[in-house]
Amino acid sequence: MSQGWIKLVADENAPSVAAESTASGDLLVATCLAAAANGDNNALFDLGVAYSTGSHGVPCDMIEAHKWFNLAAVGGHEEAGYCRADVSDEMTAREIAEAQRRAREWLRSGRAAA
Repeated sequence: MSQGWIKLVADENAPSVAAESTASGDLLVATCLAAAANGDNNALFDLGVAYSTGSHGVPCDMIEAHKWFNLAAVGGHEEAGYCRADVSDEMTAREIAEAQRRAREWLRSGRAAA
C-alpha cells in the first residue's frame, strides 16, 4: 500500500501547496505529522522546512526544525542533513542538545514507523 503525503516545499514536478489560513496550515502540518509517524522521510523534511521558515501554520522554531531535519536525515533524506547544518549555525549548543533530545523522544515514543 503506498502512502500519500502533502509536500510543503514546491519542486519542479509538484505544484506548490499554499496555506491560505491558519486553519488550512494546521491541516497541512497535521497531515505531515501523520505521514511522519508512518515513517515518511519527505514529511519529516517538510516539517523541518515549516518550522525553520515559520510557515504553514507553525511558528518559527529552530529547535523543532532541527529535530525534524535530524529525523529525516537519519532516515536517509539527503537534503535534510544540509538543512540541519544550516539551522545549527543559528542555534546554541544547548538548543541543539534539546533538539536531539526531542528527536530521540520521537523515536522512542514509537510514533516513527520501524
